[in-house]
Amino acid sequence: MPINETFAPARPNIDQIRDWLRAVTDPEIPVVSIVDLGIVRDVAWSEDNNSCVVTITPTYSGCPATAVIQSRIRDELEEHGIARVELRVQLSPAWTTDWLSPQGRESLRAFGIAPPAGRASGQFTTILAEIASGAPQATPPCPHCGSTHTTPISQFGSTLCKALYRCQDCLEPFDYFKCH
Repeated sequence: MPINETFAPARPNIDQIRDWLRAVTDPEIPVVSIVDLGIVRDVAWSEDNNSCVVTITPTYSGCPATAVIQSRIRDELEEHGIARVELRVQLSPAWTTDWLSPQGRESLRAFGIAPPAGRASGQFTTILAEIASGAPQATPPCPHCGSTHTTPISQFGSTLCKALYRCQDCLEPFDYFKCH
């Protein structure tokens, strides 16, 4: 091997980068990672292989946490030696609760937030749409005791993506992460 031959440092693979991004949590729901929340749409290396490109879709187009999430992504990857990070925001298709991972749903439940009771697409509709249509209403189970004897208190919870419910068995109020 010639003495003047140089080696480029090995770059981490995409799966490793995704694992690192699991350490980045949502600022409004700190028990769920941005990967498990489903807002990390893509991780790739740029065409020139000089920067890591992370594409995210915020839970809402005007989500106030987007700038904080972007900063945390950059910090996390820089901490692992990725000096050049390009962040892209992709608004279409819009984020949906269908993108929550099973681990993300369980993290919400364990924290006391009822995960979405159905799917945002397909045969299920949101609970609010069911109420408006007069259709039988699916109720989210209580994250504290598991009872399905729950009632809505307010369509708005602690953040825009949540509604406030109360369990009629254990009497505890809880946030419900709305389907959308």
